[in-house]
Amino acid sequence: MRAKTGDRMVTHGRTVGDTERVTEIIEVLGENGEPPFRVRSADGHESVVSPGPDSEIKSGRRRTPGRG
Repeated sequence: MRAKTGDRMVTHGRTVGDTERVTEIIEVLGENGEPPFRVRSADGHESVVSPGPDSEIKSGRRRTPGRG
């Protein structure tokens, strides 16, 4: 799984009723676009993740209200 800064990571729910979590990749910590990634959620929380098979990368920057 490869990504670049500004891409979105979509993590699908694991059980019925779970919603998808969408985060913005703000830093790629691995080599050549590989994980781990520093991500930011819509509420501003940041974390470092190594995504599993329930995640996918969507290209492009998602516009977040209040952020340039």
